[in-house]
Amino acid sequence: MTGDAPAADGAGQTGAATGAQDGQAAGQTHVREQDPRDAPEPGRVPGWLQTGAAWSWRLLLIAAAIYLIARVLGVLYIVVVPCIVALLLTALLQPLTARLRRAGLPALAATWITLLIVAIVFGGLGMLIASRVSADYPALVAETRHTTSQVESLLAGPPFHLNSNSVHTFLNNIPGYLSKHRSLVEGTVLTGGKLAAEFAGGLVLTLFVTFFLIKDGERIWSWLLGAMRPPAARRWDRAGHAAWVAVVYYMRGTLAVAAIHAVVVGVALLVMGVPLALPLALLVFLAAFVPLVGLLVAGALAIVVTLATKGWVDAVILLGVLVIEDQLEAHLLQPQVVGRVIRLHPLAVILALAAGGVLAGILGAVVAVPIVAVITRALPELRRREPGDLGPQDLSVPKAYATRRYS
Repeated sequence: MTGDAPAADGAGQTGAATGAQDGQAAGQTHVREQDPRDAPEPGRVPGWLQTGAAWSWRLLLIAAAIYLIARVLGVLYIVVVPCIVALLLTALLQPLTARLRRAGLPALAATWITLLIVAIVFGGLGMLIASRVSADYPALVAETRHTTSQVESLLAGPPFHLNSNSVHTFLNNIPGYLSKHRSLVEGTVLTGGKLAAEFAGGLVLTLFVTFFLIKDGERIWSWLLGAMRPPAARRWDRAGHAAWVAVVYYMRGTLAVAAIHAVVVGVALLVMGVPLALPLALLVFLAAFVPLVGLLVAGALAIVVTLATKGWVDAVILLGVLVIEDQLEAHLLQPQVVGRVIRLHPLAVILALAAGGVLAGILGAVVAVPIVAVITRALPELRRREPGDLGPQDLSVPKAYATRRYS
């Protein structure tokens, strides 16, 4: 009994102390609850509005920076456009240069041989197209006159019974227009010394930039990475290689799809005997580098030429060929040839084409899809971290936690 009394006293003191602490905590809590500083002020801005305002001015700054960059690029278009074209050409030609270098050629010799092959191919195509235009143009004008006469006779008979002078004048103006604008159709007119000078300067700059990108692309990329810290350099190196692979495979796939379109349309036009078959096939090849839209525009021109020279039956046949080809591109060629690496939804492609066309015209439509492909491939690599990317500030982090966090 005597031994239990001190224990009871200790327990009582402990209970009293605990009760006193609870009372003090309750009192403090009560004081905090009634603190007038915590009461909502009548004129205070809500938190959601403060957050929205903070995001708004940051987004406005970003939009202003993008606008200024776009204006600067617009002023320097004579430099920007050749650099973009050079990048796309490098993506096409670098695999050939790499094969030549693996065969034992020096970098300089492999680069010169690649550019020489390209010059021979383009020069040969240009001479071939010019000769075919000169040879087929008289037939185009003559067959157009014959077709317009048939259309006029058709409209004059039942059930149309149209024999007005306006229809006659309109139909007869078509071959006259073709005869007067032969040089424009052949593409041999460059009006204005400024336009010719800009074109020549842009072509020379494109060749120079392409030459050095093919020859020293890796050295230039290493020099750019040398200005960064090692962790950031490793991430940007992975992102750059992923983006470049996307551009290379996009250009390869687009080249294959464009070649298929040109061959199919060219064979169809040759079989039907349409004048300017080879120039129209080349136009289809070049237009195919603008996804979805380019083939429609070039195909529409080919249909108009076929309608004017061979009649509506051949034009309908060519229209059917283009429709089948478009379906094959959408469901077979693009998914199998291009889509394996790019992996862009058709809606993303259409929106990118629309935005690029509005912002930068034809060039914007050409580079819109590659830019979106580069962004979609590079961003995951920039966000992904590996154990080797840890900086000095992360050295105190346990290895297991760091690996789990950045893997």
